[in-house]
Amino acid sequence: MYQRTQFDNGVRIVTEYIPYVRSVSIGLWIKSGSRNEPRNMNGASHFIEHMLFKGTRGRTAREIAEAIDGVGGQMNAFTTKEYTCYYARVLDTHLSFAMDILADMLLNSLFDEGEIEKEKGVVLEEIKMYEDTPDELVHDVLAQAMWDSGPLGLNTLGTSETVSRFTRDSLLHYMSSQYTPDNLIVAAAGNLKHEAVVEDAIRLFGALDRPAAPVLNRPQRTMFRASVRFKEIEQVHLCLGAKGYPRHHRDKFALLVLDAILGGGMSSRLFQGLREERGLVYSTYSYHSAYEDTGAFVVYAGMSPQNVDIVMDLILDEFSNLLNNGIKPEELERGKEQLKGGMLLGLENTSSRMSRIAKLEMFHDRYYTPGEIINIIDSVTLDDVQRVAYDILGKSDLAAAIVGPYNGDLNLAARLRERREAGAISG
Repeated sequence: MYQRTQFDNGVRIVTEYIPYVRSVSIGLWIKSGSRNEPRNMNGASHFIEHMLFKGTRGRTAREIAEAIDGVGGQMNAFTTKEYTCYYARVLDTHLSFAMDILADMLLNSLFDEGEIEKEKGVVLEEIKMYEDTPDELVHDVLAQAMWDSGPLGLNTLGTSETVSRFTRDSLLHYMSSQYTPDNLIVAAAGNLKHEAVVEDAIRLFGALDRPAAPVLNRPQRTMFRASVRFKEIEQVHLCLGAKGYPRHHRDKFALLVLDAILGGGMSSRLFQGLREERGLVYSTYSYHSAYEDTGAFVVYAGMSPQNVDIVMDLILDEFSNLLNNGIKPEELERGKEQLKGGMLLGLENTSSRMSRIAKLEMFHDRYYTPGEIINIIDSVTLDDVQRVAYDILGKSDLAAAIVGPYNGDLNLAARLRERREAGAISG
């Protein structure tokens, strides 16, 4: 059972009662991420996330870790482009205790200057590690190619330059502008009572002042550029990106079905065509990233340097095939079942249930039951998917990103132009 409460200061509490489990997952969600950062503070959201584990006025970093370990729980945090989350998973008897720990971290962290300098070294090493992970790095290179200097083009980790310049004052000032009551969602799922969670939340967050809500940074217009990051490694990692849909778009589920058909699993067209039939790649897939006001539909493939051109052409040929010949009824049904199965399997643990209700509260105008989502997916038709394919792959230009030993020219615009002039891709 789902329940919701909102305080006068803007703090929102959402819970889902699951009677047949013994665990509870609790999360403090802040509706602020890297897209909200000014360029000189790029990486601040992620750095603040790290600092909240470094000690409070009442607990050392070690005592925070021992507190959760001592009740057999798990605790962690993560930062994205649009939000930051601090969460714990504990037995239902320890829910109030876990909330106390998370709230203490959120409200009373010290931001000790010595710890800040030490953590700079940790994050700088994390940035270097990411640079050495090309199959992940290429997605950030694509974001920069698509959104340039706009907020969505910023790296969540920040850069070596911005992180090195962080000070205690700059971090606390930025945190105070974003960690506001109206940006805070307390989400919990498991064997719980909503009233008890609300009672704890009143005690912990009810007295917080409500300042003016920060202004959301809007991305600049979508760019369609090719960006190559040369690295002496064994593979070339390629991403192609088209402008996608924002979170509230009416066709987002049709796009997710298209994504499943094109690159959503081992039966997808890209996996079968590039790997199973031709042996050109080990990994290839597609995905859609939806944001509040825009989106990105992305195809990834990793290949040997000598195969870049042929893989690029085969991906574009598959786009053409989708546009000119459509999808088969059995592909539609398989894609829809894949979406439904993925959603329902994800609801079998309290952590994903907690995340689901938090994101619904953060980005949507109401709560959707799993049954409602299944009905929406079931209502997607062949015509819906075909229309979305033309909208995403037929009308839009493409951005491209490469990380690896590649010195050539992708000639992406020319490849698209040739296909459009031949009628292979409408434009």
